[in-house]
Parts: sequence; structure tokens; C-alpha cells
Amino acid sequence: MSKETLIDSSNNFQNWKFYASWGIRIIIAALFLVSAFGKIYPDPSMFYSISKFEYTQLYPLGFGRGLAAFLSRFLIGVEFALGFLILLPFNLKKIVIPATILMLAFFCVHLTIEIATGGNKGNCGCFGSLLPMTPLQALIKNLVSIGLLFLLNFKFSDMLNSKSSPVSVGSLTLICVATLFLMIPIKSQTEKPKVTTVIKEPTEVSQIKSDTIDENTEQSKGIKKDTTQVKEIKDLGPKKKKSGFAKIFPKIDEGKKVLCFFAPTCEHCMQTAKELTELKKKDPSFPDIYVIFMDEGPEEIPAFFKFAGSEYPNYVMDIIEFWQTIGNGRDTPGVAYLWNGNIQKFYSGIDKDKFNKEEFKKIVQ
Repeated sequence: MSKETLIDSSNNFQNWKFYASWGIRIIIAALFLVSAFGKIYPDPSMFYSISKFEYTQLYPLGFGRGLAAFLSRFLIGVEFALGFLILLPFNLKKIVIPATILMLAFFCVHLTIEIATGGNKGNCGCFGSLLPMTPLQALIKNLVSIGLLFLLNFKFSDMLNSKSSPVSVGSLTLICVATLFLMIPIKSQTEKPKVTTVIKEPTEVSQIKSDTIDENTEQSKGIKKDTTQVKEIKDLGPKKKKSGFAKIFPKIDEGKKVLCFFAPTCEHCMQTAKELTELKKKDPSFPDIYVIFMDEGPEEIPAFFKFAGSEYPNYVMDIIEFWQTIGNGRDTPGVAYLWNGNIQKFYSGIDKDKFNKEEFKKIVQ
């Protein structure tokens, strides 16, 4: 083999290592940046986005609400920083890659515990609601990422051209973390959830017929007594059961009802509420609507209902309890269709299970 051939082979090998090392860096950077963005998706300025991460990732580890709020912003800021730093030439071998492996290892331990105790269920929250992922899928993703980083640090270390600049690493990290705290400031805790039933319990005709009506009430409302019709209406639908929400809304388990799970500042929730109002105005027999709000920005509820076009009985629930109530794997806006306390349909989030106005109209009819 000639000297020129050996040189060409060596150059090709070096080129392959160069492209491979950059390929790994780009993959890891993309994973961290998408992961960080997913935890504040769809709107970084809304508390409900980051609260989902706190509920799924930090509360199970035993962190209280205040500490979880601090850690969530700190960890997401560090994720953004590592996503950028893995593409920069500063302290890759000694700081950036080890720190990235350490963070992935931390979440691997958490995911392993989650799988062992709760099973491989629902969205783990690693990518927020942007890319739903089960705990097992997330664990595999993290283990593969750790493997790639070890490969990068030991097999392709000569391709890194790492420069020593701890100040640059620290400054970028501080900027990313500070930006998170500025964009999503930690809000003061509400001492107790609030019931804000802004209007009386609905008294649509459909509800009146499903209740026991005395003769005096019928005469006062101009409703002709028809016990046969009332009995037939009562017999329709599934057997009555307790939904668990009667302690908040006493008549929720009687007949057809719509129970919504909204965040006051969520634009998708506002749009869903507006669509429900449009359906209710067009159909007098449309089920009564009730709303459970997440306790984030409750002062925005009047503006929420103004946009929706109508006010409904509502309850402001603590953030932790809200996510527990709506159920693992579900997201806002949530719309549950109940019939005699039985959930017939549950719309969730803004992706494949999102609220469908036309479909829902057919279902309730």
C-alpha cells in the first residue's frame, strides 16, 4: 500500500470521526432543547405549562410546591444551557458532557422508580405535552443518550477541540436559568381553593324533567305535569353512579352534564369554552356546563368567561389536586361528558384527543 493511500485512508477516518462526533452533539443538543421547550409548551408565560412538569416529575420525588416551583425553572434553564453548550467548544470534556450525563442519570433513576412503583403508564412529562412519551420510552431514550455521550467523550475526544472557559459555561447557564425565572416568575401560593359559582345552578328544561317535580313548581313555571314522560326520561342512559364531583357541583351526577378542566390563562381552554357556549346557545337541551379551573391566575377568570361568551358554575382547584383530578396522561383543555355520573367521552389536550365541536354535538344529541 502506497504512502498516499495510507494518508487518504487516515484522512477519511478522521473525516468520519469528525462528522460522527458532530452528529452525536447535534442529536444530544436537539434532545435537550426540545425537552426543555416541551416543558413550557405551548406558552412559556403560562403557569399551567410548567406546572405539569412539576406534578409529573418533581412532586413524586417528595418536593413541596415551593421547592418544586424553584427546581422546575432551574432544571429547565440548565436543560436549555446544556443544549446550547454541547454545540460550543467550552469545557466539553470536563464540565459540559459530565454534567449532561449526570442530569440524564438523575432522570433515569426517577423513571426507574416510576416504572417500578406505578408502571409504564401515561405521559412521563420529559417532553411535556409537546411529545408524549411513556416512562419506559423516556428511560430508553436517556440510556441511549448516555451511551452516545460516553462514546463522544472517550472515542471521539480528539474531535472535540475543547477550550477551557468556565466563565463562558457559567455565564450561559446563568442567563438561561435567569431567563426562565423572568419568563415564568414563581407566583404566590393560594391558601385554599375557591368556589366561585358565579351563576345559579342551571335550570334547563332537560334538567327539570330529570328531577322530581312537584305540582306547585310545575304550575309556577307553566310546565304541564306528565309523569310518564318524566319516567321515560329518567330511564334513559346508563345506571346512575357517583362521579366524585358532587361534593363540588351537587347536581353533576343527574342526567347529562359537561365538566370542563381549564386553566384561566390557557388560550386553547378559552377557545374550547367559546365553542361550548356556541353549542349551548344553539341547542336549548344542551347539557349544563361546569368548570374546574386550575389555580393559576384565577384573577383572569372574568376575562375568560367574557371571551367564552357566558359564565358557568366554576371551582378553582389547587394545581396539584387539579392534575390528580384530571388524571394521569390527560391535559388541558379537558372536556368530560357525563351521563348520570358516567363519563361517556373525555377530550384532552390540543393534539389527537383535543375537543371536537362537531363530533361532540353529535354525541350529546
